[in-house]
Amino acid sequence: MDKGRDMITRRERSPFNLSGARPVNIARMRLSNQHLAKQSLDDPADVVRRLGAVQAQDYSAAKWGVAQRTRGATDAIVEQALNDGAIIRTHVLRPTWHFVVPADLRWMLALTAPRVRALSAYYDRQLELTDVLFRRSNAALTKALQGGCSLTRTELTRVLERAKIGATGTQRVGHLLMRAELDAVICSGPRRGKQSTYALLEERVLPAKAKLRDEALAELARRYFATRGPATAHDFAWWSGLTVTDSTKAIRMLETELEQVSVDEKTCWLAAGDRALKVTAPNAHLLPNYDEYFIGYRDRSAIGKIVAVNPVDRTNVIFAGHVIVVNGQLVGGWKREIVRDGVTINLTIVTPIKETERRAITAAARRYGKFLGVTATIAGIKAQRRSTFSPP
Repeated sequence: MDKGRDMITRRERSPFNLSGARPVNIARMRLSNQHLAKQSLDDPADVVRRLGAVQAQDYSAAKWGVAQRTRGATDAIVEQALNDGAIIRTHVLRPTWHFVVPADLRWMLALTAPRVRALSAYYDRQLELTDVLFRRSNAALTKALQGGCSLTRTELTRVLERAKIGATGTQRVGHLLMRAELDAVICSGPRRGKQSTYALLEERVLPAKAKLRDEALAELARRYFATRGPATAHDFAWWSGLTVTDSTKAIRMLETELEQVSVDEKTCWLAAGDRALKVTAPNAHLLPNYDEYFIGYRDRSAIGKIVAVNPVDRTNVIFAGHVIVVNGQLVGGWKREIVRDGVTINLTIVTPIKETERRAITAAARRYGKFLGVTATIAGIKAQRRSTFSPP
């Protein structure tokens, strides 16, 4: 594997003093900071807390993403944390679902929900959803869920229909429920079998002292750069859903806590004094779609040096599923098929790899079976031409 562009220039002094530098491996640093190089945490909720938030519109895949950063975690363990309310799934940051811990939910919503509401305003108008209608909807949802009740989306749709909200249509219902999440009215409740439910946020999340906006902004940036650095101001703005102006302001507020580095002539930031763990090679991961290792950055080129590819291009034949990363670099994709006696994992490699790397990938696939608590059958590591990929 080509390591030529893995080296970045690190500034050894204050974040704004650019004298003195030494090389650092960006892939190793990110694997380490994202808790992928070594699993030292035992609690899935602690993983989510450290990461700040974990994108989670694909529920099952997001649980696997958390488990890969947790020592010995299984699907059942992560599921229990969600059922117990130790991890909450709701709309926050960008307009999509994320896992967050209860202690962080209120201040993150206060910080990011206004921008999500503003970004959603055009689509709300297209669906004829007004502030008056949102208030009526929130009141109906509150009444239906009070007293520790949790209801599925289908059940809440009926609640809205009985309240004459006019919640017909999947998109319209989705916007009404998302607005209730952004308004801190509802959040995820315990699962009912394979179905998600909603519960009242006030009954699911303990009260917490409000943060001033600058305090919340600094804290979100602190979590981000500690677990995703080296990263740019634009990366943080993308991940948080905030503006580049806010991102730059947050970096200035954390001047003494961050170090500045240069990556391919781009200014990046990471926690001051950060040192990457030693990554035992080969280090292989079967990452889920939307994993924070790549979705947490606006510029994802750092993991695609071997094969020029956009890892989240949903039209791509390989990455309509999930991705395979070896030593921090993208090498292929994987898909799963749940069968009667376990899970079949189909692996597709798109670049030459060593036999030791092939074995590491196979071991990572077997770990996924252990996560599910079933036997994993590896369907084979197939060769794939690079020409099937779209450019970044």
